[in-house]
Amino acid sequence: MPYLILVSLLWAFSFGLTKGITAGLDGTLVAAIRLGLALLVFLPFLRLRGLSVRTGFTLAGIGAIQFGCMYLAYNESFRFLPAYQVALFSVTTPILVTLFADAFDRILRPRALFAALLAVLGTAVIIFQPAATATSWHGFILVQISNLTFALGQVLYRRCRSQLIGQSDHEIFALLYAGAFVVTATVALSQGHFQGTPSPQQWRVLIYLGLVASGLGFFLLNLGATRVSAGTLAVMNNAKIPLAVVCSLLFFGESADPVRLALSLLLLGASVWLAEKNTPACPRTAPSADVNPAK
Repeated sequence: MPYLILVSLLWAFSFGLTKGITAGLDGTLVAAIRLGLALLVFLPFLRLRGLSVRTGFTLAGIGAIQFGCMYLAYNESFRFLPAYQVALFSVTTPILVTLFADAFDRILRPRALFAALLAVLGTAVIIFQPAATATSWHGFILVQISNLTFALGQVLYRRCRSQLIGQSDHEIFALLYAGAFVVTATVALSQGHFQGTPSPQQWRVLIYLGLVASGLGFFLLNLGATRVSAGTLAVMNNAKIPLAVVCSLLFFGESADPVRLALSLLLLGASVWLAEKNTPACPRTAPSADVNPAK
C-alpha cells in the first residue's frame, strides 16, 4: 500500500505541474521520449542472469501492453475528446483490474468488484462536468483501450512477478520499458512526421515526465501491485484524481467544489477499506522462474 500511495501522490502533483506544457507536440513522440528516458533509468540495473528467454520476452510484452499501447491509445484520444472527458472516461480502470484478476484466477470476488465500483463513483464525483460538447465514440473507445491495456498489464505483472525467484523488481523492470519503447518508437517513426519541436521548457518537462512520472511512477505502481490484493490495486488506480485536486488547491491556487472533493475522498477511502478487509495480498514467489502469465 505505501508504494501505491506514493505513486498516487507523485502523479497527483505531476498533473498540476505539467498541465498544458506538452500541448502541440506529437503524442506518439512524447510517449516514445518518456518511455525511452524511463528505459535509460533502469537499464543499468538490468540483470538477465537466471531469466529464461521466454520470461524476458513475457516481461517485454507486458511492458508493451501496459505502457506502450496504453500511451498510444491515451494520447490519440485527445484528438477526439476534451481533456475533462478523457479524465472522466478513464475512471473505469479499477473495474477492469478487478475483472481481469478474477478472470485469470477463475473466481468472482464480489467485495473487490463493489470496492472498484465505489472507487469509480468517488472519482466521477469530483471530475464530472455537464457535457458542453457531444461525446466522440471514437475517443471514448480509445480511452477504454487505454484503460484496458493499463489494467491488463498490472494484473499480468502481478502474476508474472509471483513466479520469479532470485530477481528484484528493479533488476527486471528495464525489460518492460524496452518493450514499451519499441512499440511507441516504431509507431512514431512510421508516421514520418511530427507535430511541433519541443522547446527548452518542454524538454525540461519531458525529462521530468520520463525520469520521474513515468520511470519512477510506473515502477512504484507495479512494485505496489505485487504487495497488495487485486482489489486494493484496482481502487488505488483512481486515487490520483482526487489527490490531484487537493494538490491543485494547495500548491497551484486552483479552485474546486469542497463538497464534491470531500465526498470523493470519502468514497475512495471506503473503497480502499472494503478492498483491504479480509483480503490476502499477492503471493511473492512460486516454484518456477519460467512464466506463462495467462495460466
